[in-house]
Amino acid sequence: MRVPDGVAGMRILVVEDDVAVADAMRRGLSAEGYAVDRVESAEHAYAALADEHFDLAIVDLGLPGEDGFALLRRVRRSGATLPLLVVTARDGLTDRVNALDLGADDYLVKPFALPELAARCRALIRRAAAATTAQLAIGPLQLDLGGRRARVHGVPLELTQREWSVLECLALHTGRVVSKERLIQAITSWDEDTTVNAIEVHMSRLRAKLGDAVSIRTVRGLGYCLLEAREA
Repeated sequence: MRVPDGVAGMRILVVEDDVAVADAMRRGLSAEGYAVDRVESAEHAYAALADEHFDLAIVDLGLPGEDGFALLRRVRRSGATLPLLVVTARDGLTDRVNALDLGADDYLVKPFALPELAARCRALIRRAAAATTAQLAIGPLQLDLGGRRARVHGVPLELTQREWSVLECLALHTGRVVSKERLIQAITSWDEDTTVNAIEVHMSRLRAKLGDAVSIRTVRGLGYCLLEAREA
């Protein structure tokens, strides 16, 4: 069974001062399941990126105060490696080249179709997680990131939106510990509230549905780690 739309399980920061454009992006990406937060200036973006984890930032070039070019430069000089997607009305070659040279990972010209924006976000997030394909296999567990489907031994799993979000986040970091706080940030935006206890409930349900296909190990005091059953 296909997981309902709205299950991407990743967190995006939109840096856009045009309220209408920002709201459209937020609605479209939220419908795809991303947790989306929005700021309207470079300064607010620096603060958000310093305080919390995001899997991707969408940056407009025409920001008040410091522009998007300055934001790209400063983010990369800070050592941050999150994907940066420029979304702007500027379609000149010079602007494209400058943005990419300053550290942008992709460049999308307004107006754009929301499905294309969502697809570019998915591709950048997969690339950042070293998942160059939309298909992931961890033992008998198979994930179709584009279609948002999960199977065990070829049998479809029925997952809620947040169960998929948690599973996708763990799968993209297979073999590495993911903190509870990181999982909370992956599935909620600033205007939502999720507790550590809720993550534990999602984890318990996931383990029951996955059975012995894979192992979700609790690393006490740190978080959770997804492993192939033979590695557990």
